[in-house]
Amino acid sequence: MTDPLTGDVREVIVIGSGPAGYTAALYTARAQLEPLLFGSSIFVGGSLTTTTEVENFPGFPEGVDGPVLMENMRAQAEHFGAEMIDDDIVSVDLTGEIKEVTDSEGTVHRAKSVIIATGSGYRKLGLPHEDELFGRGVSWCATCDGFFFRDRDIVVVGGGDTAMEEATFLTRFARSVTVVHRRSALRASKVMQNRAFADDKISFAFDSEIAEIKAENGMLGGVVLRDTVTGETRALDVTGLFIAIGHDPRTELFTGQIDLDDEGYIKVEAPSTRTNVPGVFAAGDVVDHTYRQAITAAGTGAAAALDAERYLAAATDRAEAARV
Repeated sequence: MTDPLTGDVREVIVIGSGPAGYTAALYTARAQLEPLLFGSSIFVGGSLTTTTEVENFPGFPEGVDGPVLMENMRAQAEHFGAEMIDDDIVSVDLTGEIKEVTDSEGTVHRAKSVIIATGSGYRKLGLPHEDELFGRGVSWCATCDGFFFRDRDIVVVGGGDTAMEEATFLTRFARSVTVVHRRSALRASKVMQNRAFADDKISFAFDSEIAEIKAENGMLGGVVLRDTVTGETRALDVTGLFIAIGHDPRTELFTGQIDLDDEGYIKVEAPSTRTNVPGVFAAGDVVDHTYRQAITAAGTGAAAALDAERYLAAATDRAEAARV
């Protein structure tokens, strides 16, 4: 069966919502490119829709709820003419001059350019209560949520640079930070290890893993550690659990068509957002190993929109020159 095609060839399609996708849609809409954005059938607005108060996004001196911020970004893009579809893209063909993306109903949408803003997902422990306590004691982002744990005892899970950076940052607020790592030695760089070891607020539980996340009255009520060598368990009375075991970029759709690095992130021709495929651009956490903040994602979303606009203008100039 042949997938039905939409009648029009769009100037630009944006895949993914969140700060990067919505900003790209806003900029391309203001450039009168009439973008079509595919968010998601379930996770519309990205990870900030599951965050409570965001205090580090510029322009909100009293902070703003994550879902409200995403709703406002979406509404602003729609105000300037962006079309939004809350559906998943299940396959793409980005190889030709006209790009094709297929939604969950089998409809093929075509465009001259595509901006990828599919983001990344936090790796999880896979334990009961982990998701339900997100924003209620469980977090994956110290810079986002650390302020809310002032004078608390908290746990950071992980042994890499990110975990050490999160633990060190959290000592600005927390009374104590326990780093839980399943091996006997950290994977972090020496400089990050030394920084953590030198901090009096940080202690370490090596050869340990989180065996249980306790929920009490809808909030985190502590964790249970399991010794990975002996199997023995012990309770840890903490009110904060920060999970720093890595991220997985959402790039499965693009494998084999776009160049990815060893960790699966999309490669771009920095400082631009151009991928190795002409007319395809990438922005936000799907390219970002380092910062993974809403404001940096929004910034690259704007850059991707400008790159796409210039690409389309150059393509139009070439077509007109060929006709002369």
